[in-house]
Amino acid sequence: MGRNAIETVLGAVVLVIAGLFLVFAYSSADLRKVQGYTVSANFPMVDGLKEGGDVKINGVKVGSIASMNLIAEPGPTQYLVDLKMTLLDTVTLPSDTIAMVASESLLGGKYLSLEIGVDEDSIKKDGSGKLTRTQAPMRLDDLIGQLIYSNKKPDNAPTAATPADNAAVHP
Repeated sequence: MGRNAIETVLGAVVLVIAGLFLVFAYSSADLRKVQGYTVSANFPMVDGLKEGGDVKINGVKVGSIASMNLIAEPGPTQYLVDLKMTLLDTVTLPSDTIAMVASESLLGGKYLSLEIGVDEDSIKKDGSGKLTRTQAPMRLDDLIGQLIYSNKKPDNAPTAATPADNAAVHP
């Protein structure tokens, strides 16, 4: 009978410790939904971003991505991504702020980074604010392709002369 009581107490202790770990993980994960004002930006592509993803300034979370929709840009079949983000009311952005897709790490996820500008005019906080300066993410496969094919010589490029070709003929 005493053995069953010890097992029951030990099981309860394990459950309490697991609950503490869950509370710690939830509080440190910063999963709160940001309440504030909405700003939009148009990107040519947003590889790796997801709705609900972080919006950061200098590495500090100041907002989240509310929605991403494909829109047709005037011109010959060009499409852009209309991204809407929700920012904290305490954050005021100059009108020349740059929005760019950044990587958390080499293999990690992506987030939206805001590089603060220097303009004195601010983006409106009434929901009609728009960032006009955006930068698309750099794709790793494109960079590797450029590295591989930039070292390749064109077919009509002259080949390097061998020492035998350069040897002077003396009569």
